[in-house]
Amino acid sequence: MSGILYVVGTPIGNLGDLSPRAVRTLGEVDFIAAEDTRVTLKILNHCGIKKPMVSYYEHNRIERGEMICERIEAGESCAIVTDAGMPCISDPGELLVAQCAQRGITVAAVPGPSAVVTALALSGLPTGRFTFEGFLSVNGKSRREHLESLKDERRTMVFYEAPHKLPNTLKDLYAAFGDRRISIVRELTKLHEEVIRTTLSAAAERYGEGGIKGEIVLVLEGKPDGAQEKFTPEQAVQLARELIGGGASVSDAAKQAAKATGLKKNEIYRLLVE
Repeated sequence: MSGILYVVGTPIGNLGDLSPRAVRTLGEVDFIAAEDTRVTLKILNHCGIKKPMVSYYEHNRIERGEMICERIEAGESCAIVTDAGMPCISDPGELLVAQCAQRGITVAAVPGPSAVVTALALSGLPTGRFTFEGFLSVNGKSRREHLESLKDERRTMVFYEAPHKLPNTLKDLYAAFGDRRISIVRELTKLHEEVIRTTLSAAAERYGEGGIKGEIVLVLEGKPDGAQEKFTPEQAVQLARELIGGGASVSDAAKQAAKATGLKKNEIYRLLVE
């Protein structure tokens, strides 16, 4: 009888977020497929679990996936985990699930933390509809084509980014979309968790030479509806206050908030100083 592949979510930072069901599943399966066995070993040690592991990552996923499927078809059960969050989302495990589906192998989910929805929830931007865009390509042509395809996207957009690539990404986003609201969410669930709510122009200027460390999720406002005023004065003032908290002057904060919301700078400035 064929076994089961369990897709197990793991913490994105705080080990306390590992669910009791995830702990039980990791303890009961026959083996674990891990993106980085060293990272997964820390989780297993934290839970007092000893379990055989096989490495499964971008560059061995095709042949290793075949081997994993064969073991499951022989009756073993496997849990696939990534370094952090839900595996198979912008992750090599996507292929393993597809291979299992093609072979009729049962796949079960043990849900856990996800940086995408966690960052979205903290962003302060609309959450009713959104699109997850993963990592932008480092290839210039591919990156430009990706951003060009999103120019008319009205849903909130979520990107992953590495800190050393952030300066260029902010500049590219500003060049592609103009000035919009953006939330830079870093180090989710960790000691130095931070949400920087700002605008693309302000972010590109302030962080264009670096300065942000840690794992980063970018949550970007979709294309505003030009036929309808989207923001209240209170929302504009709140954005301006967050910019001031980030080091902007009152005048510059009012200017940036006006660009992002379509409201008048003088009105925002007046409300700020009252």
